[in-house]
Formats: sequence, structure tokens, C-alpha cells
Amino acid sequence: MGARRQKNQEGLGQQKLAFEGEEEVKPRTNLREGTEAPIAGGKAESRTTSEQLMDVIVERENLKEALKRVKGNKGAGGVDGMGVEELSDYLKDYWKQLREELLRGTYKPQPVRRVEIEKPGGGVRKLGIPTVVDRFIQQAVMQVLQKEWDGTFSEHSCGFRPGRTAHQAVAKAQEYISAGYEVVVDIDLEKFFDRVNHDILMSRVARRVSDKRVLKLIRAYLNAGVLEDGLVSATEEGTPQGGPLSPLLSNLLLDEMDKELEKRGHLFVRYADDSNIYVRSERAGERVMEGMKKYLSKRLKLKVNEQKSAVGKPSERKFLGFSFTKGEGPRRKISEESEKRFKKRVRELTRRGGRSLQRVSGSGLGKIRARVGRLLRELRDKEPTARPRLLDEATIEVLCVEAMEEAAATIP
Repeated sequence: MGARRQKNQEGLGQQKLAFEGEEEVKPRTNLREGTEAPIAGGKAESRTTSEQLMDVIVERENLKEALKRVKGNKGAGGVDGMGVEELSDYLKDYWKQLREELLRGTYKPQPVRRVEIEKPGGGVRKLGIPTVVDRFIQQAVMQVLQKEWDGTFSEHSCGFRPGRTAHQAVAKAQEYISAGYEVVVDIDLEKFFDRVNHDILMSRVARRVSDKRVLKLIRAYLNAGVLEDGLVSATEEGTPQGGPLSPLLSNLLLDEMDKELEKRGHLFVRYADDSNIYVRSERAGERVMEGMKKYLSKRLKLKVNEQKSAVGKPSERKFLGFSFTKGEGPRRKISEESEKRFKKRVRELTRRGGRSLQRVSGSGLGKIRARVGRLLRELRDKEPTARPRLLDEATIEVLCVEAMEEAAATIP
């Protein structure tokens, strides 16, 4: 692929992309045909019975939207070094070939590039960065599948879904606590994105997709391999974080857990791989925890992280950066761990000798509020003074924490 990009691009600026040309003839297909029986009280699973699903994926309008999304999200390049800014020119030359490979079912994704980022609580999170071409294709696939699948997912799932936010997840948890369910079963899945069983995941995809080309493509992305330290290693499990398909596939797999919890009549909320189940007593919580450990291990081959999971009071646990006050009418509060990280980040952004409040408000505070105050509806910066004054580390920290507390106080 690297050699392809070296082709002379002269004059391509005036050309349209191959999929932006004349009107395509759309395949005769009805993605709403056929449904499976409802599962565990949820909506019926959608099954794309058409054998022409890939034809829908490569339709012009879907591709234009996928290209817009990938270019808008930007991001680093993959193993081939191609940047997002190069994608349009590349597709002008090679989209017809890529389209033919996708329609024939012969397209082979490239390995993802391994990137490690520090976790706020310690340790590292491993990401797998696909090439920009693969991100484009994944995005096109995701858009079609998400339209079909999202309406069948549990109402208790809030992560990586259109129109659903972390705010809603925290609000739902608060609602349960207010109703008297004052014990939380906090379940954290151990290295979830690295441990997903490919065969189990693909069996769930196959329940909803009948186009063998799409099934083969998704399997190919799961098995594409990882480039790390100059060597490509096989990927026999996991859905690498970093590509557009990973969140959707994760929601598909964990929807099975959601439906099981609904079947058992539990009150819960899930955001990605973070699940909180609310019960009335610690004894009930312990039973639920043991039951879910067995279910996840046997049914989905997933393991609960014993160190991070527990049964306890919501005031003693954290969910998406928040904790809750004790007593009647529980209110949200910034968890102690989040506040510690917040203060640490402020110190990192403050140089010895003081720093301009205007400068911190305009850049540094924007960064730390995105990481620590991600669930706040609004985190307003302190108004910079007309004549920016130099502040020491302690003063800046106090001002930042005050801003965070004022914003949190406005949330009921």
C-alpha cells in the first residue's frame, strides 16, 4: 500500500472521488426483513437477511458520510504511515480497486499499530490504531450495522450509542439510589477489549448478518494482527480499541449480559464495560455478584476483575468519575480519586515561578476539565482578569477546584 501512495497525484485535486460520481443503482434489499424472537424481555434482534449487505455498505452516501467522519476525527496514522489528510487523494486512485475487493470478499486489512497510553488509576491501556483506509472501511461498515442493531440494544446501555451519554448513565444510577436501592454491585471486566473471544463474538454477529462477505471482513479485522516493536503478532482474541467497529462489537457482545440482567429483573446501568447493578441489601448484592461471575465466565468467557469489582455503598464507589452522597435525596459528587487526579494534572500544567491565569484558562484548564469533568454539563473557566496576573501553583489549583465544585453543584 505504501508503494501505491507514491503514484503521481498531479491533477487529482479537480477530480471527484470514485464514489462521488454518478448515481449508483442501489441493490434491492430490505434490511428490516426478518427478526428473531425477543430475548429476555428486550426488543427483537434485527437480522439483516439480505445477502447484499456489502452492497449497501459501499453505497455512495454511506461512503461520503464515512469519509467525513474519519477526516473529522483526525487521529494518528497506522502501520503504513498514511495520514488522514492523504486519504481523499488515495481514494481517488484506489477506491475502485478497494470496492471490487470488498464486493468479492477478498479485501485484507492491515495490522493495527500498537499504542500504549497511561490509565488515570495506573497501568497502561493498549490501543490498536488501524490505517486510515481501514478506519474508513470500518466506519462505513459500522454506520450500516449500527442503524440496524442499536434499536435492539438494552435501554440500560449508555456507552458509544447515538443520543446516549455518560450523563444519562449517572442520572439513571442516581435514580435507582433515590428509589431505595442503596447497594451497588460494581462489575469491572478484566481487560475486556483484550480478552473478547472471537468465536463467541462472531457467532453473535452471524445471528444478525447473513452476508458472508461482511462476516469475513469483520473476522479479518479481528485477526488482522498487531505491529509492536517492529514485529507483527497474531491477534487470537480481543477487539483492539482504536477503530470505529470496536465499540459497536463490544456493545453487541455485552448486550447479551444486559438482556440476562433484565431477565432476572435487576436495576442496572452499563457504560461500555462498566456495569453497576443496584439492589437493596449487601446480601442480595453478594448473590448477584457471584451469579454474574459465573454467567460471564460460562456464557461469554469473560472474567470479572476481582480487585476493581465490589459490592458496596454508592457513596464508597465511583461510577464514571462520580460518587454519591449518603442519606435521602443522594446528590452527585466528584469522586475522591477523580479529584486527586484533577489536582495532580493542575500541578503538571503549572510551571515553577507562576503561570498566567489567562493562559491556564485558555489552554490548560480546557485539557484537565475534559479528562476529569467529562460528566459535568458545563465547567466554566474563571474569567481572566483584564491584566493577567501571575499565580503560583496553589492559587491556580484552588481556582480550578472551585470552578469544578461550582459546576457540580448545579447538577441535581
